[in-house]
Amino acid sequence: MDDEIVIHTSFFFIKYNHVQKSPMDERRPTLKQQIYAFVLCAVVFMVVYNFAAWYTSTLEKVPSFVFDFETYIPFLPWTIIAYMTSGIFFCLVFFFCTDKEQLKVLTKRMLFVTVIAGLCFIAFPLKFSLQKPPVEEFFLNYPYQFLKIFDSPFNQSPSLHIAYAFIFWTVFSRIKRYRTLLMLWLLFLGISTLTTYQHHCIDILSGTVLAHAGFIIFPYRKNDFHYRNFYIANFYFLFGWILVSAALLMNHFHHYSWLLMLWPALMFILIGNHYQKNNVYFLKDKKGNIPSGKKIFYAPYILIYHIFWKFLRKNKKPLEIAPRIYISSRPDRKDLFNFEINNDTLVYDLSAEMEELPDLRNKSSYHSFPFLDIGTFDIGETQELIREITENYKKLPADGKIFIHCTMGFTRSTIIGILVMKNILSLPVDEAVTTMKGIHKNAVIHPYLKDFLKKI
Repeated sequence: MDDEIVIHTSFFFIKYNHVQKSPMDERRPTLKQQIYAFVLCAVVFMVVYNFAAWYTSTLEKVPSFVFDFETYIPFLPWTIIAYMTSGIFFCLVFFFCTDKEQLKVLTKRMLFVTVIAGLCFIAFPLKFSLQKPPVEEFFLNYPYQFLKIFDSPFNQSPSLHIAYAFIFWTVFSRIKRYRTLLMLWLLFLGISTLTTYQHHCIDILSGTVLAHAGFIIFPYRKNDFHYRNFYIANFYFLFGWILVSAALLMNHFHHYSWLLMLWPALMFILIGNHYQKNNVYFLKDKKGNIPSGKKIFYAPYILIYHIFWKFLRKNKKPLEIAPRIYISSRPDRKDLFNFEINNDTLVYDLSAEMEELPDLRNKSSYHSFPFLDIGTFDIGETQELIREITENYKKLPADGKIFIHCTMGFTRSTIIGILVMKNILSLPVDEAVTTMKGIHKNAVIHPYLKDFLKKI
């Protein structure tokens, strides 16, 4: 931001530009901080990696672990180019951080995966077992000779190449112009760990699990509602990759029927992707229906939510938060026993994971407006919903009412209820929150939602 100061005199004209630091400048890391973070992570990596390699080399016997299908993985010498670029990414990533918090989180994640991987190298040592074919091309042979001297056949699982690649992406994904190219290159880098005969599949899986554990332990802006979905997505990704690993291991040691676990594994990974994109209609369509194909594919997910809904929900019966406005969890027939439903009852279903109770849907004016569970609230969509509810409230007939519910009744219906109270009762946000807590004893308002309520 520029403050322009103009001084007029009878003899001369002076124009002075005083540059004032913007909030963005204050958040931007200094070159000194970036260099310090890079040096710290590089030194820790060299110490941990080399010590683990030395320790493992002193052992009499170091086992290997290879899945049967790995014998079909081809050796592609030219993929060493992608493999070697991991070091370049390592050197550059710290200098592409655009704010101090991002640099701080990046440093913590890099140190975390390095140290945990080092402990795994020592506690569960493994070595690469497949024989590399000779590489005759001079320019390709040179990096292989470099690896033979400076790299280790040990330090396999978890693969730091893989863990680092996931961490690199959290920074480089913000470069919009080259985003797709960088994503494909990092994917290529990950594949190259197999095609250069540097790692086995178990190393890739464990590196992926380690990276996502790091994302959860060291989240970026955890209490910022804009980033909430990324935090939740990592739980789904982590669980999905753990299931992939378990399926392959159980297939290897027991029976191929365990490969059925790949179904829920893929399901959870896809759900994580939907959370990242805030795809509220990944399951239900805009009319609130779940198509048959999705009911089959997402059956484990729907079943889990049904169990949670059956046994863990608290706010079962509709609570009146304002005249003729009610909130609750997704009700069953018993919960609506004394709650009269007719065509003038407007139902707003905020659940993204379960279909509406048929009786409630058929007897009322039903509206599906899903939000992802414990995820973010899109400001534009939320404002549209509050505006619609407010306008419909003004036109309610004498026997009409508005019923807002989510699945469990803890957060989504609470937040929308607070904003509706604020609009209709003309209350400040803080007072609406206090009033809601007095009415709804089981309301859950996470820290990230307090900032969201202020933004709205």
